[in-house]
Parts: sequence; structure tokens; C-alpha cells
Amino acid sequence: MKKEFLHKDETYKIIGACFKVYNQLGHGFLEAVYQEALELEFSRCGIPFRPQEPIQIFYSEVPLKQKYIPDFICYDKIILELKACHTIDESHRAQLFNYLKATKLKVGYVINFGAKDELQYERIICS
Repeated sequence: MKKEFLHKDETYKIIGACFKVYNQLGHGFLEAVYQEALELEFSRCGIPFRPQEPIQIFYSEVPLKQKYIPDFICYDKIILELKACHTIDESHRAQLFNYLKATKLKVGYVINFGAKDELQYERIICS
């Protein structure tokens, strides 16, 4: 039995917008530059997004003072965490996984604009 690719159409549009930004800017900028450029591209592409919206974290059903702040929540169901570094590593994956757990969302992407000669992205699923 073949598994369904969750949020396939939305993912295609998001990754396409990321490639547009990477193809125009390349690597070497700070993460904040890619964040701003993606906001423009998402708007142009009609991708609904919420940038840097704080996520409440709970411990034993008690809200904590600390909050997570993901770079984007797109379509109210996909979290994007942007990076501008040499390569995606385990700490980036863990950060995104924790965002997914805190929001109870299922799908997220680490998008790395910092790798030379390629846009890197990894899909993280939280069941």
C-alpha cells in the first residue's frame, strides 16, 4: 500500500518559491535576508503564511513562559525553518521536530540557503 504524500500541492508551491529566492540571491546572505525575500515571494505566489509567530509550549498542561518562534507557518499546516549555513545538521532537524510537536502539526521543512551551489531542504514528519 502506497503512503500518501501529505500536503503535496502546498509543498510543491513552497519549495518552488524557495528555489526562486535561491536562484535569484544565491548563497551567502544572512537568514533574515532570505526570510524577507520569501515573504515577498510567498505573497506573489498566493501562498498563505504567518512569519515568526510565537508558539506556546506546555508542560503538564501548564503554559510555559518560553515560546518557540518558527520562521514560517504556511497554509496553517506546514512549518518552515530557514537556515543559512554550510549544511543541514541534526540540531536543525531536532529544532523543527520540536516545533511540530509543540504545534501538533505533521509536516515541516528545514530549508538551507547557505549551501554553495544548491538549495538544501529536508522534510520532517511528526506522527
